[in-house]
Amino acid sequence: MTMLELRKVNTYYGNIRILHDLSLTVEAGEIITLIGANGAGKSTTLMSISGIVPPRRGTILFKNVPIHALPPEKIVALGLCQVPEGRHIFPGLTVRENLDMGCFLRRDRKQIREDREYIYSLFPILGQRQHQPGGNLSGGEQQMLAISRALMARPELLLLDEPSMGLAPLVTRQIFEIIARINRENNTTILLVEQNANLALKTADRGYVLENGRIVLHDRASALLRDEEVQKAYLGI
Repeated sequence: MTMLELRKVNTYYGNIRILHDLSLTVEAGEIITLIGANGAGKSTTLMSISGIVPPRRGTILFKNVPIHALPPEKIVALGLCQVPEGRHIFPGLTVRENLDMGCFLRRDRKQIREDREYIYSLFPILGQRQHQPGGNLSGGEQQMLAISRALMARPELLLLDEPSMGLAPLVTRQIFEIIARINRENNTTILLVEQNANLALKTADRGYVLENGRIVLHDRASALLRDEEVQKAYLGI
């Protein structure tokens, strides 16, 4: 089943067009990655999908429902949630309160408790520090909290924007292991924007390469890892 489809999406900041007739698909259960240089339009693609920067032209379908004209809160209610670049947790709230913010649209209290315990099994450090302010966590722990807050909304599609930004290599590997686990255990579909193209392609099923707001290459992630142009431009080979 096609979970997400973008058809000729054009997104602008003022009069500057960032995305140029961008089209892509995400099938249910996949991990898809968008790679490209800084300024290629990767984050703008995610923000267009989640309604933060709506496209001026084009169509975005989530489970065959048009969402490109919906406000962000309506999109979240449909089952799509974004973890923004830079994490943006609530630093003055505790870890537990940050998680509660992720499920404010839900009313299934028993399932919320179970989901919270699942979060603590994914990230034991969050369980240990659940009563501490989020602002006291390390960068890696804040990224764990940002992902966990999104998971508390029980999304069918999770958008991740630069989850490794500013993190040490060991923490980055841990985050990506958890991303793969979330996809595998919960059948959560994931659309991932990531500067670490090597790790992203090793985690993903398929990948799209963006240049100047346009898709210039699309293939299985394993094939992109072997592509000479991708190796030269993004993998440092």
